[in-house]
Amino acid sequence: MQFGLFGGAGVAPASPDVDSGHGFQEYVDFIIEAEKLGYCSTFVVEHHFTGGGDLSASLNLLTWLGARTSTIRLGTAVIVLPWHNPVLLAEQVATLDVLTGGRVDFGVGKGYRHNEFAGFCVPIEESAERFEEALDVIVRSWTSGQRFSHHGKYWRFEDIIVGPPVTQSPHPPIWMGAGSPESIAAVAERGYNLLLDQFATIDVIGERISIFQTEVERRGRAFDPASVAVARSVHVARNRADTEAAHERRLLAQTRLIESSTAKGKANTASIMAFANTREASEEAALYGTPDEIAVKLDRLRSFGAEYILMAAAGRSLTNLRRFASELMPHYGRTAPARAAM
Repeated sequence: MQFGLFGGAGVAPASPDVDSGHGFQEYVDFIIEAEKLGYCSTFVVEHHFTGGGDLSASLNLLTWLGARTSTIRLGTAVIVLPWHNPVLLAEQVATLDVLTGGRVDFGVGKGYRHNEFAGFCVPIEESAERFEEALDVIVRSWTSGQRFSHHGKYWRFEDIIVGPPVTQSPHPPIWMGAGSPESIAAVAERGYNLLLDQFATIDVIGERISIFQTEVERRGRAFDPASVAVARSVHVARNRADTEAAHERRLLAQTRLIESSTAKGKANTASIMAFANTREASEEAALYGTPDEIAVKLDRLRSFGAEYILMAAAGRSLTNLRRFASELMPHYGRTAPARAAM
């Protein structure tokens, strides 16, 4: 198995008593240590308007991380395409790919949080169409090699050529967040890599990997388990009380997520929101407990074909990071994460 990281820097609002940049530096130090310990990647989130210090400018942070590291891969999980000018985004990601010597993994999604779409004044009902059009423009920007024009429903560009040329060929690996059978089939149809969320139970993760494998093979391609990255919340506990406290914190975070993601009077039907907000479901999905308890769940994930785990390490604890690296990683063989993107 291969292990990367998932999450982002938490930054407190600025005040006379708080250095709002401390959270960024703490996260940078965390990733530098992760690279030394053998973690292969870090995928950072993009969120807006929560008021809780969530990371909003993913590419800015990854640029800084790229300058402070040398081998760890730098991913987005995910950039929400419906909110971004696709040509400007293609230029920014290409620049990052060049600056880091081809270490970018481009994770994208449609978005699902009501408060973010409302804040950007983008109808969430348009998210799928906006996503598809933006992704087509971005890929064309990286691969055309010549000037082109685009006259779409949401974007128009005239006689453009995008630079710099990306370092990776044909472009940075593209990872798509998906969960429904239809969305998973769409990832397979495009020939990209699959990102699976941290809230789904292990059995559901197994079902989604199976769907993806079937869809990939149905299109005449060999299935590579390293083309699926599974996010999991991880906490290597000191004792039972420590495990219990971690589960309680997770339940509170899930409740806040539900509140920020759901419009009043409407159900959020995104696959990432399909989890049951119960203690039992949280215990099933999260990798919390002693190393032996976590290993049991890793073995279950591996039995379903999961070979690439992205750890959402609660609190960015260096102790937790080091314990997982020393007590769990050596027991699992390593496979390289997906590099190529069709």
